Order: sequence, then structure tokens, then C-alpha cells
Amino acid sequence: MSLAQATDLVGPVRPLIGFGQVRHTRLRPARHAFAYPSYFWMLPLRALARQPVDAVRRNARGWLSFHDADHGAGGPDALAWLDGLLREAGAWDEALTRGEVWLQTYPRVLGYAFKPVSFWYVHRADGVLHAIVAEVNNTFGERHCYLLQGPSLGWGSEQQAAKVFHVSPFCALGGQYRFRFLRTRDRVVARVDHDDAHGPLIETALSGALEPLTPRAVRRAIWRWPLMTWGVVARIHWQALKLWLKRVPFHTKPAHPPADFVSGSPAPSPQGPRTP
Repeated sequence: MSLAQATDLVGPVRPLIGFGQVRHTRLRPARHAFAYPSYFWMLPLRALARQPVDAVRRNARGWLSFHDADHGAGGPDALAWLDGLLREAGAWDEALTRGEVWLQTYPRVLGYAFKPVSFWYVHRADGVLHAIVAEVNNTFGERHCYLLQGPSLGWGSEQQAAKVFHVSPFCALGGQYRFRFLRTRDRVVARVDHDDAHGPLIETALSGALEPLTPRAVRRAIWRWPLMTWGVVARIHWQALKLWLKRVPFHTKPAHPPADFVSGSPAPSPQGPRTP
């Protein structure tokens, strides 16, 4: 992909907000599906480090705000944490400092945040996608990351990673995730499907139409979903109750994985073996 093509893909480098929905489907042992309207932020963190934008309310009070401590190791600079993770994984290149890092995440709402998953899209200086980090939080206050990288990484390509982090008591630890991401100038889709030893188990997607993060867009998000992050947690527990009533097996929480992240791999060809 040329620099011109990469620039055309994402448009001007400025904070964005996405209005869309979250979809979740469990295929077995009892089918269970739901979809909720939602919104999220797409933040160009290297650009924001050079030139802050008032609407982001970074590490400040506001109805909606972004706080570095909500990510990574909980430190004051989430971007520095990401660069450190890439170095630790052997995926770092100094040229990445000239590329953009887009973070797809929920903002804090009135100082409160719960972010089931955030996606870090790491670009090289020419705009080509270099790595994606899926940063997962569970309701036990734990966090884990899945690092996707390699020459096969790209918009629309499928990547896999072993599921090593406990998220739901209605899913046993194990199996694998299948990731797929799509982005145009005005839309982004993140798909994460979970397979176990018996095949596809859960299908999820977070998608939305992108527009500039302006004070007007912030007011629209607040007007439609004034307590959005509280709603995320409430819906998680509501759906858990429904699964319990459907007698979906309950699994006790295992130990947290010893490593802070696990690296993914390309999806095999249809004729090739499935990679664990």
C-alpha cells in the first residue's frame, strides 16, 4: 500500500468518534444473541502527544474523557506502555515513531470506565498496518493483551491467538480467538470470534460509522447514552443472568496468565491445519 493509499484510507489525522453497535452471538449449548447501540473513540495518540485536542479531555475531568491510566500498566503514558510492549515482543522499529497509533476504545463517562476490549492499530510511517494489540479487561479487574503482527497482517485478513485470559464464567479457558478488522475512511469493524475444541462458539463484532470528535458529537453521544459505561457493566451482568437461566455451564475463575501478552498468528488456509 502506498502512502497516498494509506492516507486516503484513514483520512485526516484527528480524533474520531464512532456511532454503531456491539453484537454478540453464542452458538451453543444454548443459542444466545444480543445487539446494543454504542459509541467509541478512535484516538490518534502520536498526533495527540504533539497537539492535544480539547474535546478528548485527556487525564482531565469531563462528562467524557480519556485517561492513560485506564490502559496498559496503568501508568501516566499509555503510548509509552504500548511502545514498551512492542519492544518486549521484538516487534519494535524506531521508524514506528513516525507512524500513527490509533486507539479504538470507550471513553470514561463521568470519571468511570469499563472497557471490555480496546484495539491499538499501530501503523508504520508509510501508513501500512504494522501491528494490532487487543487489550482485554474482565470484570475481576484484570487485563491481558493479544498482539497480532507479521507480514500477513492487514485490513480484512484473519489472525488467530490462543485464548489464555478468563473473561466470562460461562466460557472455559482454552480454544482460540479469530480476529478480523476492516477500516475505511468513515467506518471501522472489529470482529472477534471464539472457537473451542468443538468448533465456533461465540461471534462478536464492534462496528461504527466514524466522524470527527467535536464538541457537538460529544454532546450527541451524551444525549443518547448519558451513562454509557455503567450501561456496559449492567448489560454484562444482565446477559450473564440470562445465560444462567438457560443453564449454560458455569466455570470457576482460573489463575491470571503469567505473561502480560500473547502473540497471535495468521489464520491457516482452508486446506491447512488449524493453529492452536
